[in-house]
Amino acid sequence: MPRGADLAALRESVAGCRGCPLHRDATQAVFGRGDASARTVLLGEQPGDQEDLRGEPFVGPAGRVLDEALAEAGIDPGEAYVTNAVKHFKFERRAERGKRRIHKPPTLREMTACRPWLAAELELLDPEVIVALGATAGKALLGSAFRVTKERGRLLTWSAPGPGPESGGGDGEGRGGRDAGGGEAAGAAWEGPLVATIHPSAVLRAEDDREAVRAGLVADLRIAAGVLDG
Repeated sequence: MPRGADLAALRESVAGCRGCPLHRDATQAVFGRGDASARTVLLGEQPGDQEDLRGEPFVGPAGRVLDEALAEAGIDPGEAYVTNAVKHFKFERRAERGKRRIHKPPTLREMTACRPWLAAELELLDPEVIVALGATAGKALLGSAFRVTKERGRLLTWSAPGPGPESGGGDGEGRGGRDAGGGEAAGAAWEGPLVATIHPSAVLRAEDDREAVRAGLVADLRIAAGVLDG
């Protein structure tokens, strides 16, 4: 990772990342998208099939659900920065699904390999609030004990260690403070409010209660909107 890089340089550099085996099968690394002055960072899990092909995060069906939920919650989707905890698409092919690539959750090793890229993004962005979309995003920020069903919809405080191996802070698993008023990590890349919620793909997977699941996502996003409103 280049020292002192801006977002454009990080985006160029992540294309050559070989920190874990995911690069072997993915089409390309998918870096974040949005303005460097964005007040909100939306953190997902990893690129999906369409994101992997197009090279941008949240451009598939889940992205459309997210944009609509953000607008309803009072956050302009065009003014948010979207990225993922893992930058390469992890998938498998199943005989019964033909040639379709089926999403697989990233492992702890894969999340750890991508952590310096995320820390560097957050250090440059310095957002007013981060929204963790789903369990993997929450675990990438708060550690393996994170449970989205327990933490969602609450205003948390999070501190990130810097991207370099010499940086201090955290607990070795990428965690910082969890509750408002918690301690701050020394040498932190970013410190501030965090709101956890479900991944928008959960809305697409819901059947009988889809509207209720979507309403829950919007309600959680309104907590983040409240931070922006000050």
